[in-house]
Amino acid sequence: MVVLGVQMNGTAVRRAVREFALVAVLFLAYKAGRLLVDGHVTEAMNNAGAIWHFERVLHLPNEAGLQTSLLSHEWWVRAANCFYAYVHFPATAVALIWMYVKKPETYLWMRRTLATLTAFALVIHAVFPLAPPRMLPWAGIVDTGRLFGPSVYGAPDSDTLSNQYAAMPSLHVGWAVVVALALMATTAGWKRWLWIAHPVLTVIVVVVTGNHYWVDAIAVLGLIVIVGALVPRPGVVTVPSQRVAPAAVSRTPDYPRRK
Repeated sequence: MVVLGVQMNGTAVRRAVREFALVAVLFLAYKAGRLLVDGHVTEAMNNAGAIWHFERVLHLPNEAGLQTSLLSHEWWVRAANCFYAYVHFPATAVALIWMYVKKPETYLWMRRTLATLTAFALVIHAVFPLAPPRMLPWAGIVDTGRLFGPSVYGAPDSDTLSNQYAAMPSLHVGWAVVVALALMATTAGWKRWLWIAHPVLTVIVVVVTGNHYWVDAIAVLGLIVIVGALVPRPGVVTVPSQRVAPAAVSRTPDYPRRK
């Protein structure tokens, strides 16, 4: 029994290490996207201008107007910057760990969905590099991270750790939606709907801080629909119906027929 227990523990450790490595590769791939836009900065800026004017054609709310309405409230702007800097990766990592420990089936779906979504997004980032709104001073938008702190990005021309020209689709919003869907699937009752607050708040934060356009969030929602059709949802556990033994079935007694 002791040997069997040791073998099972060893298997669990190896499986955990393997899963950790897979998730680490996912995060590194997200960061490595910076290499995809080398030499395409001009294209990214031109695409930004096109997206900005496209949003105005669609009559979407002006990101600059929303940001300006909050710039006078420094505490809220700093809170938005902190959310952008410190919540995105940790929230996703904590959700993955919790699913791995408590809901393995949902964890598998979540990991596959995040990996597929990130892979598709990296392709789009390479094909359609896009500068974020904070790089468009002519649009009236400022970089709140640099203005109030904390800032997660350095100068775009010297930043080798992140892809600052990968605004569309927004993986900040995409990952937040996947986290919310996983938590909603494993939460009972009306409380499950509270998890919607995470992606909603993420959308507001990425727009207010000048890191994404509205259409970046819309684009990733469409991409999630496509990924959802490719990645199977966790199976629903059904309780087998209880079968009654033939001897236990009550029957109406056969009475003799009257002549």
